[in-house]
Amino acid sequence: MTSGVVGGLAGGLVFGMLMQMMGMIGMVAMLVGSESSAVGWGVHLVVSAAIGGGFGLVGGRLLARTATAVGAGAGYGVVWWVVGPLLLMPARLGMPLFRVDATAGRSLMGHVVFGAVLGAVAATVAATMGRRRA
Repeated sequence: MTSGVVGGLAGGLVFGMLMQMMGMIGMVAMLVGSESSAVGWGVHLVVSAAIGGGFGLVGGRLLARTATAVGAGAGYGVVWWVVGPLLLMPARLGMPLFRVDATAGRSLMGHVVFGAVLGAVAATVAATMGRRRA
């Protein structure tokens, strides 16, 4: 699980920078009733660590090979794109569910990047820790 949390934080930092550049980080802050970019970053990183921990628990064997972990992480990112910004976030904010527009497309790209970084870092951390599970 540790390698997944570390990978999630790394992926969260990369994805967070993309969201900041695209002006999307404020949407994350709205989940807790704020519009502050700092709050958005905090929420985003906590969620990223939790999602990464889940990847470490579920995909422990996938961390044995970095290429496999990157591919699995990218797929995991797509799953979280559907669950997060298409389902949970709009449900929480009273917006239409499963709305796919230009913003959703940019979010998909960010979630795939998040997952790929998550997989690469989690595999590297797992190898460094001397075991192939999170």
